[in-house]
Amino acid sequence: MAFPPLVEPLGALSDAERVRTARHAVLAGFGDEAQRRLAASRVAVVGAGGLGSPVVLALAAAGVGTITVIDDDDVDASNLQRQVMHRVGDVGRPKVDSAVRVAAGLSPETVVVPRQERLGADSAERLLADAHVVIDGSDTFETRSIVADACEALGVPLVWGVVQEFHAQATVFWSSPPGGAGIRLRDLYPPESVGDVPSCSAVGVLGPLCLQVGSILATEAIKLLTGVGEPLFGRVLVIDALRGRTTEVALRPASATSPSPSAVDAAPISAGTQPPELTAAQARTAVAAGAALVDVREPHETARGVIPGSALIPLAALLADPRRLDAQQAVVVCEVGVRAQRAASALRAVGVDASVLAGGIRAWDRATVPA
Repeated sequence: MAFPPLVEPLGALSDAERVRTARHAVLAGFGDEAQRRLAASRVAVVGAGGLGSPVVLALAAAGVGTITVIDDDDVDASNLQRQVMHRVGDVGRPKVDSAVRVAAGLSPETVVVPRQERLGADSAERLLADAHVVIDGSDTFETRSIVADACEALGVPLVWGVVQEFHAQATVFWSSPPGGAGIRLRDLYPPESVGDVPSCSAVGVLGPLCLQVGSILATEAIKLLTGVGEPLFGRVLVIDALRGRTTEVALRPASATSPSPSAVDAAPISAGTQPPELTAAQARTAVAAGAALVDVREPHETARGVIPGSALIPLAALLADPRRLDAQQAVVVCEVGVRAQRAASALRAVGVDASVLAGGIRAWDRATVPA
């Protein structure tokens, strides 16, 4: 879905900037006007780490006029494997200082506004208020939720990405897009569906994947700012770096009732078509009778433990291709049951007799604890 540009173009580029961005000027459908829109743009980047680093590099090189970088952390030696904005000499210094330095070296006319403070519920709207676009490169779900709520209140598009281990997702949220219904973070991840997410230090992250996803996020912001191309609005890009696969999942508002243009989307199931729920005892009986047990949690969740014999298929991957499950009957499990409902509905749409473990893996665990 294409949108009109968010920013009016600057009157003219300087001679030096016109030379520096000459390869943009010859891009079909981009040209001088889009470049002048970038020069007039203001982008807020939350986090100067694994995702924020390539985002800042790409936005500055592209010629974005003002980049506000929000991060309260200092550079640690363990950051250097993936946070490419920082150098060995930056260890112990504020991460936002690296953003100022690298942007100046790439694009002298780009202004970086460093905000060395923690973004919280009481400060998010203030820190993000002047941005045409916000890019979230934070690393906790709590912060992502705060950023998403602030963007929703401000009506600002949010370019969103997450990377963990060898997996990544990227999309665009916007509560009030022109000519359409808004899509928010909660449409992809309802608060009740998110368990405890381990830190990067606990499960790790592939460094090059951060660069790949950061480049995607910067590209999405540029498309929104200039009105060029079709942003990832209503679509979630899912990357599996280990298998070299990129898939796409359709996403629509949780409150939408009209059919999605995709055969399978990420919307909740209506009450009339809701898959049946099974107790832990009933699920065991179904599995013993031959039903496949499908765990749709993310890898960082299944790393903490799974039900023996489960097929591990993260929700986004299953929604992208529900026929990948070779079974006639299935019991779907997630953390508490919300994601499993969506997965089971997708399976039922392709002919699998799918049900849901009520209460998720927590219910299974409770049922196995001796009284």
